Amino acid sequence: MQTTHSTQPVHFNLVAAAHAAMLEHGFQPDFPDGTDGELTAILAEKTPPSASPRFRSDFVDLRSLLWSSIDNDTSKDLDQIEWAERLPDGRMRVLVGVADVDSRVVRGSLIDTHARSETTSVYTGVKVFPMLPPELSEGITSLNEDEERAAIVIEYCVDDAGAVSGGKAYRALVRNRAQLAYNGVGAWLEDRGPAPAKVAANRELAAQLKLQDEAAQRLVGSRYQHGALDLETVETHPVMHADEAVDLARMEKNRATSLIEEFMVAANGVLARTFDGAKVASIRRIVRTPKRWDRIVELAEGLGHMLPKEPDSKALNDFLQTQKEKDPEHFPDLSLAVVKLMGPGEYVLVRPTDPDPGHFGLAVQDYTHSTAPNRRFPDMVAQRILKAVIGSTAQPYSEEELNAIAERCTLMENMARKVEREMQKRIAAVVLHPRIGQVFRAIVTGVNEYGTFVRSLDPHVEGKLIRGGKGLDVGDRLQARLIGTDPARGFIDFAAL
Repeated sequence: MQTTHSTQPVHFNLVAAAHAAMLEHGFQPDFPDGTDGELTAILAEKTPPSASPRFRSDFVDLRSLLWSSIDNDTSKDLDQIEWAERLPDGRMRVLVGVADVDSRVVRGSLIDTHARSETTSVYTGVKVFPMLPPELSEGITSLNEDEERAAIVIEYCVDDAGAVSGGKAYRALVRNRAQLAYNGVGAWLEDRGPAPAKVAANRELAAQLKLQDEAAQRLVGSRYQHGALDLETVETHPVMHADEAVDLARMEKNRATSLIEEFMVAANGVLARTFDGAKVASIRRIVRTPKRWDRIVELAEGLGHMLPKEPDSKALNDFLQTQKEKDPEHFPDLSLAVVKLMGPGEYVLVRPTDPDPGHFGLAVQDYTHSTAPNRRFPDMVAQRILKAVIGSTAQPYSEEELNAIAERCTLMENMARKVEREMQKRIAAVVLHPRIGQVFRAIVTGVNEYGTFVRSLDPHVEGKLIRGGKGLDVGDRLQARLIGTDPARGFIDFAAL
């Protein structure tokens, strides 16, 4: 543990630590032998399968639409593009284009088998460990700007009340006209900043994004009325300079992130209902009704709010909204507590005759992951199921296979969260090392048999109080001096003043 005053950065290989963490938690971060040969064959097909006259009739040509994508500033694996229009009856027609990854990754191939084992890309802050080779996920299966791509298009209409109707899915040809980022678009939509350069230079694109934002606001209003949880957990990402983590930036939710979230929830619902209508088995992503609802009730009661004895997402969200208005500074901590008590999501097999288990936190009864096939294997499975439905061909997976895939995906998603949490702690320890000896405003976030844990407010970093602070409890505020960091173990130690 480094405990002396310091203004010098600590030299710690975060990328190597991330690679080791991947191996420790059951991932195979390096692609298997033979991958290069398969890639060479795939890349030799310079045009997508859709370009062949033999297949062209299977696709709706939507390349002329003013599609755009919104993602993180650094994202290279673009899974979705969006477009919307206002209909004469006042409803809004929304199209979500999803990268047709299956058209390039043959089921049962070496690349597919590796993806089935990994199940997800892992984002460690310092390095992305992709489920698919970057030549695919960042190249020919990514919906990159100004590139023709094959896509699965999910279409639906949204009325004034936010109700979704007219859902359908089909294969199409698309072209992303503008790759945009959450921060720039969000600030513009909220009148906090200027329009991004591409938006400022294109009046039609600006109008298109405003239309999409209006549709998304209808959708979010409807979901909140039905009890979707408006949670606000705080996430940070490292600011990198010359491959070194030098600072931590807070990731903020905004109108752009909400736009994409609402469009994807609605699109996933359309696909789930398509599978139900076709009476085929599929994999769903669910958050079950909280098993620890009694503890959530106790938590609310301690804050002067009574919740019903039986789980009720609408009542829970009303409580959360009240607390957000009353005590916004502590709301992220309350949100985190509720998230932990709800429990993690999981993938499950849903047979045609099964009642849909639903998604408690999203307040939706039909939800299948299908909109990020470059980075999640269940989404690629959903594409294959859909194509079989569209083509009236045999389903590609048996129920037993789907159940095994669902269990594997749940396991590896949990492992991915562990890798990402460990790396967040290591990154924070590296970033804060030059600030040993400094004093931070902090809040107590946990008190248990292992000690007292605090969170500095700027930057947003968790650590342990190893000196002072006797009698402190959750929610108490204090001044805390940083006295040590240990990047290898992800430890950050404070002393109360």
